[in-house]
Amino acid sequence: MKRSVLMIGTLSLLTALFGCWPQGRDDPPLETVSNVDLKRYSGTWFEIARYPNRFQKDCYASRAIYRLRDDGRVDVTNVCHEGSLEGPERSVQGKARVVDPVSNAKLEVSFFWPFWGDYWIIDLDPDYRWAVVGHPQRTYLWILARTPTLDRTILAEIRQRLTAQKYDVSRLIMTER
Repeated sequence: MKRSVLMIGTLSLLTALFGCWPQGRDDPPLETVSNVDLKRYSGTWFEIARYPNRFQKDCYASRAIYRLRDDGRVDVTNVCHEGSLEGPERSVQGKARVVDPVSNAKLEVSFFWPFWGDYWIIDLDPDYRWAVVGHPQRTYLWILARTPTLDRTILAEIRQRLTAQKYDVSRLIMTER
């Protein structure tokens, strides 16, 4: 129980700090996709790769479940195995709100009120088989897929587009399954 409270507290603090890091001096503004159908985006996404971050320390086989609510917000459940692939499953509940209703690609996520963090969809398969989520200051990055694995060719293409968006793809860590 203590560990869960600590995890939620740490996650909340980091969520509050999402917008506090400066963008690189020469980096252009981060581009998002032009449109996201939140109904199609809903469901389970498996993490393929991510930038290292403190709030996912010791998380294995991470996945996220999104459920569109009637009020337009999104319920968020992040799940992983703690410590190892065989470790106990842990989860945290949150919510997301759209901040750019023209595209639905810019959202904010909160796991602890009143703190919100940017969640921008910056690359998305036309069939919603994979997605890339970033942060405007490029401090966070996740590659997600509807299945636990992603074709190497597709992953290489995503990495090329991330490099063009000024992300340091050498920082990506692959999610263990």
